[in-house]
Amino acid sequence: MFNPTVFAMAALSAAALASVPAFAQTASAAPSVTARTSCPATLRHTFKRLQDEAPQDLCQYAGKVVLVVNTASYCGFTNQYEGLEKLYAKYGPKGLVVLGFPSNDFGKQEPGNSKEIADFCFNTYGVKFPMFAKSSVKGAEANPLHAELIKATGKEPKWNFTKYLIDRNGKVIEHYPSKVTPEDKQLVSKIEQALGS
Repeated sequence: MFNPTVFAMAALSAAALASVPAFAQTASAAPSVTARTSCPATLRHTFKRLQDEAPQDLCQYAGKVVLVVNTASYCGFTNQYEGLEKLYAKYGPKGLVVLGFPSNDFGKQEPGNSKEIADFCFNTYGVKFPMFAKSSVKGAEANPLHAELIKATGKEPKWNFTKYLIDRNGKVIEHYPSKVTPEDKQLVSKIEQALGS
């Protein structure tokens, strides 16, 4: 029997889901034991997702080309979010993933909480690439991924929007300082090379 109340609630739920940013709808990743053992050491870390703090195993990105970026909402480089999202949209289908790590390490330019940062990223720049909870990216307090990236390259982030490029095998292949924009020909060329395109 048709129940108008149930029908209305189902429609409301579908509408509510449609209004959630795409990056917020990604299922929590729990790779199998087999996938975990084939995961490169660089990616064997778990971080809380920015918008809901759901644990995310970075091994879900094994086999992809990964661009790791430390971000901030109130920085002169913040407009790079737009270029990063364009990179993700263009090269994502070919195997690129951009991973954003908000950090308050530089100039206290990321003071907000997770909800404020997530809302800013989506509402201002339409960010859909994966973003993680705020953490430190330098010094003794650096999150474990950044600690590995620093060790692999010998280069610590000097400011917001520092980028590290990781190939499909988990090898860190390049470090780019903040001034290198997502549109930079050298960066794009290196991404294309890593993707094999």
